[in-house]
Amino acid sequence: MRKKQWIACLCILLCGGVFLWFAQLLLEPKYMSGNREGAMTAEYYSDGSPHDVLFLGDCEVYECYTPPTLWAEYGITSYIRGTPQQLVWHSYYLLEETLRYETPKAVVFNVYAMRYGEPQNEAYNRIVLDGMHFSTVKLRAIWASMTEEESFASYLFPLLRYHSRWKELEQADFQYLFHRDPVTHNGYLMQTDVVPKELDIEGEPLSDPALPQICFEYLDRMRTLCEEKGIQLILVKAPTNFWGYYWYDEWEEQIVSYAGENDLPYYNFIPLEEEIGLDWSTDTYDGGAHLNVSGAEKLTSYFGKILREEFGLEDHRADAELSAVWQEKCSAYEAEKNGGT
Repeated sequence: MRKKQWIACLCILLCGGVFLWFAQLLLEPKYMSGNREGAMTAEYYSDGSPHDVLFLGDCEVYECYTPPTLWAEYGITSYIRGTPQQLVWHSYYLLEETLRYETPKAVVFNVYAMRYGEPQNEAYNRIVLDGMHFSTVKLRAIWASMTEEESFASYLFPLLRYHSRWKELEQADFQYLFHRDPVTHNGYLMQTDVVPKELDIEGEPLSDPALPQICFEYLDRMRTLCEEKGIQLILVKAPTNFWGYYWYDEWEEQIVSYAGENDLPYYNFIPLEEEIGLDWSTDTYDGGAHLNVSGAEKLTSYFGKILREEFGLEDHRADAELSAVWQEKCSAYEAEKNGGT
């Protein structure tokens, strides 16, 4: 009798666990339309091909560099692990986690996030962290990222955060219960609209021009990790410099100084917009704050030449297996660019 009772208890626990797992899958946001950025972190794990270059940062990477262009013009393989308002500690832990799966030859980090010294809000934290596979790296990333109002347990068990979404369930929640469609092209989130830049608006004067020390501490950790793995760390600043995304000369001086002290290459593309070939009447989708696909292709073509000539990254287009993989990626990229899905 006792044995039967134990079996019954185990069955109840198992059924309860399956129910909670299913409920969590159902209630978690799917990010297949609208805020597609929420799907980007998890999408990385479905890409099994190796990458020469890993991009880290916010919208200034996932809307500015196009991996299919790097492949088509230079045979360089790449992936962008970018997310909206990705803070420096987010980038560091995404790098540490990525190195569990592969070791790229170069890591490109966009420095705009160096302006933020504190966690900003839960929404951006969720976009980065919820999609990460469970690991000790994710646990440390959660501790580093949470605001005071957030709960550590809700990151471990997202059902605690999303349990009330049952009132908002849509067809997509059932359609994408067990799978997700790709929303990016190796991390690049395509924008095809054209909204010209009409005005040059400078930022308000800074009350404190010093970039937060914690950002340099995490940048140091990123640099050290790359050195240990034999990876070239490259610092960049996207050519956008408008509205709330203004890049101040005082910030630039601090990044230039850090790069010089640590023998790191740093490329600020803001003063190079003419050399890159950017046209702000056609190459932005929101009036100059971000690049559209036309602008991103121009910047990628320019930066790809740097990666080839200054860092000697290999051309893999003669590799039949990789070429087959990337031909499929490039076809999907071109289809979306030309109006497909």
